[in-house]
Amino acid sequence: MKVLIVGSGGREHAIAWSVAKSPKVEKIYCAPGNAGIASIAECVNIGAMEFEKLAAFAKEQEIDLTVVGMDDPLVGGIVDVFVAEGLRVFGPRRNAAILEGSKGFSKDLMKKYHIPTAAYEIFTDADAALAYLETAKLPIVLKADGLALGKGVLICNTLEEAKAGVQEIMLDKKFGTAGNSMVVEEFMTGREVSVLSYVDGKTIKIMTSAQDHKRAGDGDTGLNTGGMGTFSPSPFFTKEVETFCQEHIFQPTVDAMRAEGREFKGIIFFGLMLTEDGPKVLEYNARFGDPETQVVLPRMKTDIVEVFEACIDGTLDQINLEFEDNAAVCVVLASEGYPVSYQKGFPISGLETFDQQEGYYCFHAGTKFDENGALVTNGGRVLGVTAKGADLKEARANAYAATEWINFDNKYMRHDIGKAIDEA
Repeated sequence: MKVLIVGSGGREHAIAWSVAKSPKVEKIYCAPGNAGIASIAECVNIGAMEFEKLAAFAKEQEIDLTVVGMDDPLVGGIVDVFVAEGLRVFGPRRNAAILEGSKGFSKDLMKKYHIPTAAYEIFTDADAALAYLETAKLPIVLKADGLALGKGVLICNTLEEAKAGVQEIMLDKKFGTAGNSMVVEEFMTGREVSVLSYVDGKTIKIMTSAQDHKRAGDGDTGLNTGGMGTFSPSPFFTKEVETFCQEHIFQPTVDAMRAEGREFKGIIFFGLMLTEDGPKVLEYNARFGDPETQVVLPRMKTDIVEVFEACIDGTLDQINLEFEDNAAVCVVLASEGYPVSYQKGFPISGLETFDQQEGYYCFHAGTKFDENGALVTNGGRVLGVTAKGADLKEARANAYAATEWINFDNKYMRHDIGKAIDEA
C-alpha cells in the first residue's frame, strides 16, 4: 500500500520510520517532510495546511492511507476534507480535534464528566482576568486557549508576573488568536507523565508511558520549548496509577467525546500530573507528542499500520498492542538561542554512525539540504538523538554517548534529560 504522512518534524520522521517497518507498505510520501524523512519517503512540496492540494495529491497518487502528524491541520479540519473526498485518513475530525484546539473546551468537558483536573476559570476579557488574579492563590497557571506550538502556558509565581502574563497573552497577542480566550488554572505539583493512546471512537489502548522536558535549560530552567528531550517508560506510571487513570481518565474521556457527538478516532495524548490527591489531567493533545513519539514508537512491537487501520475501522479491540520490555531516551540537539533567536544553515556531520549501530536512532526535526546538497540545520530543534537500553539508566547513557557522534556549529542540548530516573 501507499502511505502519505503530513508534517515535517521529528515526530513525523519517527512515524515514517515506524510505517516503513510494516510489510504492508510499499511506498511512503511525506508532505512537506525534511532531510531525514527523505531517506525513507518521497518528500512532496505541499504545506501541511494546504488541504485541497494534499487531497488532490492523495487521489492522484492513489494513496491508501494518510497519517496526519501535526496539530494545526487536525484542528483545521484536514480529516473532514479527506473523508469528503472518499480518502482513508488517520486522525480525528475537526469537531473531535477541538480536544486539543481549545483548552477551554477540554476543561469544560472534564468538569462536566467528572474527569480529574485542576480548578480553573475561563476569560475572554482581560480586565476581568486581571480582577480575578487580585484574589487568586499563587503560583497560578495562565494558558492561551488555542494552539500555541506548545508555548502558550505561563507559570506565574507573583501577581506582577500574572498581570504581565495577561498582557502577553490577551493584549499583546504573543500567541496570536490563541490568546483571544485564556484559561486561568490552579497550579498543581507532582510528577508529570505523558501517556499516548490509540482510540477508535469507543475503545482506547494506551501506549507505553513517557516524560517530556519542556524547559530550555538544565534543571528545568529557561523558557518553555517544544521539548528538549524525553524518556520512556516513566517509573512513576505504576500499575496502580494506570488502573486509576483507565477508570477515571482514559476511558471516560473517550466516552465523553462520543456522548458529545464528537467521536474521537486517532491519538489522544494525556498530559498527567501525579498529585498528592491522585492523577489529574494537565492537557490533552489530539496527535502524537513531540518528542515523546521518538521514544515510544521505537519500543512498539505491533505493526503501526494495522493499528491505524483498526482505529479508522472501529476494530481496535481486536489489536494486541505490544511494547518491548526495555527503555528509550531522546536528547534533542537544538540551535543555540532556541526558542528565542538562532542561526540556521550550519553543516551537520556524523550521522552515518547511526546506520552502523543497533538501537540508536536520529530523528530529524529541523534539517534540510542546501543548494549544494549538503545537510544543514534548519530550525530551533534540529535532531532528536534516541537510544534504547535494557533500562532507563542504560538508555540515557547510550543517548548521551550518541550525541557526541554529531557535530554542527551552535549545537546545544540539555544534559539532564531523564535525570529523574536516578531519583526514582
